Amino acid sequence: MDNNITEELNVGDRFPLTIRRIGINGEGIGFFKHVIVFVPGAVPEDVIVCEITEVHTRFLNGKIHKIRTRSPYRNEDVTPLAEKVGGLEFAHIKYEDQLRFKADILRESLNKYKPHAYEHYRIKPTLASPQQERYRNKAQFPIQEIDGEIRCGLYQSGTQDLVDLPDMPTQMDLTMKAIRNIVKIIKELGLPVYNPEAKSGIISMIVIRQSVEFNKLQVTFITRSKKFLKEHKFVEAIREAIPEISSISQNINTEDQGAVWGDETRLIWGDEYLQEDINGYTFNLSPRAFLQLNSLQTDKLYDLAAEALHPAPSDILLDAYCGVGTIGITLAKQVEHVYGIEIIPEAIADAKKNSELNGITNTDYYVGSVDEVYPKLLEDDIHPNAVIVDPPRVGLDDKLIKTILANRPEKFVYISCNPSTLAKDLTQLVTKYRVDYLQPVDMFPQTPHVETIVKLSRR
Repeated sequence: MDNNITEELNVGDRFPLTIRRIGINGEGIGFFKHVIVFVPGAVPEDVIVCEITEVHTRFLNGKIHKIRTRSPYRNEDVTPLAEKVGGLEFAHIKYEDQLRFKADILRESLNKYKPHAYEHYRIKPTLASPQQERYRNKAQFPIQEIDGEIRCGLYQSGTQDLVDLPDMPTQMDLTMKAIRNIVKIIKELGLPVYNPEAKSGIISMIVIRQSVEFNKLQVTFITRSKKFLKEHKFVEAIREAIPEISSISQNINTEDQGAVWGDETRLIWGDEYLQEDINGYTFNLSPRAFLQLNSLQTDKLYDLAAEALHPAPSDILLDAYCGVGTIGITLAKQVEHVYGIEIIPEAIADAKKNSELNGITNTDYYVGSVDEVYPKLLEDDIHPNAVIVDPPRVGLDDKLIKTILANRPEKFVYISCNPSTLAKDLTQLVTKYRVDYLQPVDMFPQTPHVETIVKLSRR
């Protein structure tokens, strides 16, 4: 690569650029004099005039100044919101091509980390979502007072500027209706909304989860203090305006930076749990519990994971990063025993209740990090021969990978929500396992995110 070329370029410079492929964050990628250029909103086979927005030693960031030739993959009927907020990074691409590009993003990640024999891995076609819009069962919308007006929505991409959203095409209708009604009630009651400049006000975020099966809503207000003014009036007004709401909670988070949720959650009114159905099993969900955001696609994701695991009545299954027990419970009747591990105590409390709720008696759950609890199980002479891991975006802990490689469970399925950390983890895992196949699953239409199920077999 001619690194010197970047020294001659400045922000604002323009040049013609043909987009060759999609990057792992969904941006278009082209090459200018052998230097890689990342352009958000550009699609393979676009010919554009690119304007430089950032110059780095080894790459350039750009934006579309003008499209000279439009890619055949472009969706021309794209919502104007796609240029304003996150969560719609692929809205400008036709859906069938989104699926293809998601498999390409997986390939790009493998190509970057190069796990052994990755060129020969079988990547199945991406499984389409039954709904491409209105699929998200949860909204997490900041609410702020800015220049005397109340805004509730999402941040403009790459900024802390809050965009007020009367609608969001990926959110379910009932969820959006509830948010707009709640904002209206907050205004009418004059409740103190967080002001980021003055660092004043109480309510900073509205979180709504929707049960698809039971058509109920769980509402949580994240607040900057324990105070909750006009609580009784507020609850009454919400219940009257939105009868589908089955619970209202408060979560207290006083931190400016870091996690969305604080440690303390208090039920203000209604049911302790929201219930949802997955593959014929009912699950209780507390406000902080993790559940896949695309309820209709979750059944298929778990079916494909079970198909990859191929459970047998004699199997001892380790459900690592088990959350509220969803995967393990849906497999429990097909195996001898399930051991679930999760670091969040409330999730484990939910998992135990969910086992009871579904009449499952062959499960045990442990609070702690998987890399610490799994070795303790082995010390206690519990040797799972089947393992499913469903880690967060950071992937598997190195210590856990070492434990897996030292014990080499016979059946091993990795469910990944991040192709980069998956590819990185595979570089170690393939020293003792071979990759039978990778199955990309589209859980997040209109975004570059892709969930992947990997079936691994002992070498």
